[in-house]
Amino acid sequence: MKLSELIAQLGIAPAVTSLSSPNPHDPDLVGVAAIDQATPGMLSFVEGAPGVAHIDHTQASTLILPWDQDLQARALARGITWIASDQPRYLFARAIACFYQPWQLPPTQHPSVVIDPSVVVGTGVGIGAHVVIQGGVSLGNKVQIHPNVVIYPQVTIGDRTILHANCVIHERTVIGADCVIHSGAVIGAEGFGFVPVADHGWYGMPQSGRTVLEDQVVVGCNTTIDRPAVGETRIGKGTKIDNLVQIGHGCQLGEDSLLCAQVGLAGATRIGKRVILAGQVGVSGQVELGDRTVVAAQSGVHQSLPADAQVAGYPAINHRRWLRAMALVKQLPQLWQRVKALEQQVGK
Repeated sequence: MKLSELIAQLGIAPAVTSLSSPNPHDPDLVGVAAIDQATPGMLSFVEGAPGVAHIDHTQASTLILPWDQDLQARALARGITWIASDQPRYLFARAIACFYQPWQLPPTQHPSVVIDPSVVVGTGVGIGAHVVIQGGVSLGNKVQIHPNVVIYPQVTIGDRTILHANCVIHERTVIGADCVIHSGAVIGAEGFGFVPVADHGWYGMPQSGRTVLEDQVVVGCNTTIDRPAVGETRIGKGTKIDNLVQIGHGCQLGEDSLLCAQVGLAGATRIGKRVILAGQVGVSGQVELGDRTVVAAQSGVHQSLPADAQVAGYPAINHRRWLRAMALVKQLPQLWQRVKALEQQVGK
């Protein structure tokens, strides 16, 4: 498409693009690419110093740039058209959708599907091969269920939600609208609940609760979200969960939180809104993390944290304090040698 067609689709005023400059050029765009891999006809973006360094060498035809007249002038000097934005990466993400749409199932049911007669199916629903849907399930409009998905009884799935191949949705689970459940994920399985019995080992506590995913939740591949013995495990609206995450029974996650790969939450953890847990973070049970808390990768959280906390390490402490501590750790061999030398001097 032409640059002018793209900005029209994105709802951008031409005044914030190079089309408003003298002698405007309206190139043909055929796709999107990273700035260091772009070829003629490609759209890319600049965000941060590494991207700026590529402006003088990229072959991209159009760049999404920050509000910086010097960068815009550098692009135009090389014949590169531009779009200005205070969020270049976000605008680039929207632009990708103008060139690429994920593959979708047709709004039909594959002949190999096994569906209980009591299942309620909305309009425009696509169901792939070898899907099994048990009784009492309700599917909203335009739901996509890819091959080999298994849905247990009494599950509710909202409009436009996508279940990718080989995921499993256990009984009584509620999944909202516009959610994405990626391959291998297991939602609503039994929580890990066992009661110690004197001289008799462990008694399995029945997990009679349910798991609820509110609207616009994304769950990554091979992630597991367990249901509790009673009550519910709830994932707030807009929360995004990466691959290989374990969320224990009875956890409560607030809206728009972000959990990166291999995060583990023990049972009854409570997470506020817009919390970020980086890769391999572990949180012990009964802990509450306040809104906007950020936990650095591979940290272990064993106590509740207030809103806006930033922590790192094991056990997790204030992030700046942890950085100072790690700087000292690197100096320990030299410090030890100095201590030994001082001890020898005192001994003499």
